[in-house]
Amino acid sequence: MIRCISCGREYALDEIIYTCSECGSVLEVECEPDVSRDVFSCRRQNMWKYREFMPVDPSRIISLDEGGTPFVRCDTIGGETGVELYVKVEGSNPTGSFKDRGMSVGITKAVELDVDTVGCASTGNTSASLAAYAARASLGCVVLLPSGKVALGKLAQAMFHGARVLSVRGNFDEALEAVTKLALMGELYLLNSVNPFRLEGQKSIGFEIVDDLGWESPDRIILPVGNAGNISAIWKGISEFYRAGFIDDRPMMTGIQAEGAAPVVDAFRRGSTDIEPVKDPETVATAIRIGAPVSYLKALRAIYESDGYAETVTDEEILSAQKLLARKEGIGVEPASAASIAGLLKLVDEGVVDRGERVVCVVTGHVLKDPDTAIRASTKPVEVEPDINQLRDVIGKNKP
Repeated sequence: MIRCISCGREYALDEIIYTCSECGSVLEVECEPDVSRDVFSCRRQNMWKYREFMPVDPSRIISLDEGGTPFVRCDTIGGETGVELYVKVEGSNPTGSFKDRGMSVGITKAVELDVDTVGCASTGNTSASLAAYAARASLGCVVLLPSGKVALGKLAQAMFHGARVLSVRGNFDEALEAVTKLALMGELYLLNSVNPFRLEGQKSIGFEIVDDLGWESPDRIILPVGNAGNISAIWKGISEFYRAGFIDDRPMMTGIQAEGAAPVVDAFRRGSTDIEPVKDPETVATAIRIGAPVSYLKALRAIYESDGYAETVTDEEILSAQKLLARKEGIGVEPASAASIAGLLKLVDEGVVDRGERVVCVVTGHVLKDPDTAIRASTKPVEVEPDINQLRDVIGKNKP
């Protein structure tokens, strides 16, 4: 069933609904099957390994083999910060971001509901993923993007996969308001994270983390927060495994926002469950440039229930962490992804994260999602003649 997280009103799984008709709050799908974790053994390493926990018809799955992403132990940065650090590399999903997990479930649900067109508002990654999965399912696709605010790598994906791309003269929140109205008019099936089935796919990140750790919970999971669905989805997934008896403990959920777009952190600092939307959010981390996140209530619930934390980082800290992760650990991520690493560094300095903690940082998108930012942060190629002596001279001067 689908349940309102505020008033508890219940809805059927085949009802097209995005928010509670009684109180207007966000919805959540309840899915807690009675299975043993042994059922996952010997299955293919993708998110559908855990299909019993996905509230869709398994015979109609729309998939591009998403999930099963790398879980990399990072001893260099971990050693420098004094923690046992793992990085969950979501940029290895088919379209280069974690959004593919939620979109696989969301598009599968769209097929079950027999809709012909899907749509979203996006800062980039959602549109890229939706376009690919809509193409896979032979559905029409409409995406609304804030004009001039989306990295070209993401815009190119949405267009190339055949989506009808509309550039809105406004920010993400205005684009989301517009596409939501279209959905309520029946023009399309909305697949932003306000759709509770989207988060059902994204909770598989939590499933994989504890599975990768040998059915143990880390002490803490740190991740970027934009529209605020992912932190609550991961918490939901881990909590489902906890209630099923698969693990004995749960992690502290720790959300990181950019200083210029931090309504969730502001609410956390006030000890509140209500946000004050940021009218004109601004940050180099385009994927989390969101001033009025629709899943803020779920995100804050995850943070409070887990005894977690929320913090901001500057654009400078984000870009520094992006370069650090690439050059110390060989993991290339887009700026928003690096917010989790920047947050780890800051929280270690502040004493929030203790030495010896087992920490998982989720990095949400591939470096090529925003190639312009990566190029600007890099040293330009040196032009030389194809002369061996000159080449040896230049190489010698640049050896570490």
